[in-house]
Amino acid sequence: MSKRNAPPAGGSAGGPTALRMIMGGYLRRLREGANVTREEAAFEIRASASKISRMELGRVSFKPRDIKDLLVMYGVGDDAEIERLLVLVVEANEPGWWHRYGEALPDWFSAYLDLEGAASVIRSYDVQFIPGLLQTRDYARSVFMIGFGTITLQEIDDRVKVRSDRKKILTREKNPATLWTVIDEAALHRPIGGREVMRAQLEALIEACEMRNVLIQIIPFSTGRHSGAGGAFTWLRFNDSELNDVVYLEHLTSGLYLDREDEVDTYKAAMEHLCVQALQPNETPDFIRKILVDHYSQ
Repeated sequence: MSKRNAPPAGGSAGGPTALRMIMGGYLRRLREGANVTREEAAFEIRASASKISRMELGRVSFKPRDIKDLLVMYGVGDDAEIERLLVLVVEANEPGWWHRYGEALPDWFSAYLDLEGAASVIRSYDVQFIPGLLQTRDYARSVFMIGFGTITLQEIDDRVKVRSDRKKILTREKNPATLWTVIDEAALHRPIGGREVMRAQLEALIEACEMRNVLIQIIPFSTGRHSGAGGAFTWLRFNDSELNDVVYLEHLTSGLYLDREDEVDTYKAAMEHLCVQALQPNETPDFIRKILVDHYSQ
C-alpha cells in the first residue's frame, strides 16, 4: 500500500482541523476506490452530497455512526481497523489547545491555529507588523490594543497568551516547525507600543536570527516595486502527504484559506521572488542593528 493510500495514523502535531482534513482525504479515496458516488454515500448516511463533500474536505465535524456506515460501505471489513479509525474521529472532534480562549478568538482564526500547529514549514510576508510568531509579549499587546474598544481587556490578555503559546511550535522537542519570513522594512520603523517596546522587539528579532529553524529576510525601502505589493500572506507546508499546501490571508473581520493548486502556485511564485528581492538572511542582523542605532538608541 502506498503512503498516500495508507490509513491515517493519528498523532498529528496539529489539532482537529488538520486531522479532519487527513481523515476526509482518506474517506474520499476509499469512496473513489469503491466506485461510490457522493450521492450514493450521502443516501447511506441520510445526508446530502454537499455534506459528503464537506466531510471529505475536513470542513465539518464527524459523527462516528456516519463514519462507521461509510467505512463499511466502502469495503473496510476489519472491525479492529474500523474501531481504530473511529478513535481518530473522536480526536478530530476534540477542541484544540486554544479552546479555553475561544471567546477571545474569532471563529475563523481557530482553523489557522490548527493548521499552523501541523505545518512543517511556515513562510510569510508581513508589511504592517512583525510576524506573530516572532512578537514579544509587549509588542503583541500593543498590536491588540489597536482594536481596544471592540474587544475587552480580558480578551486582549487572552490573545496575548495565545500568541505566546503559538511560539512553542518553533522550539518543541519533536519536529519543530521552520519559519521563513520576509518582512517589509516599514514594519521595523513603525514604533508599535512606543520606543521601548519597539527597541525590545527589534532586539528579539536579532536573537531570532540565531535560531537554526528561523530565516528572516528584509525588503528594504530601496527595493522599490516588488512582488509582495498585493499584501501580507502566509504559506503553510506540511510533512503529511494528506495535507496540501495552504495560503492564508487575514482581513479585519475574516480569514481566507486558499488551497486550489493554481491559487497556491501564484503565491508560491510571489514568495520566491520576494526572497530573491529581499536582503539575504545573513544580512538581516546588521540591517536591524542600524535601525536600532539610528532610531531607537538611548
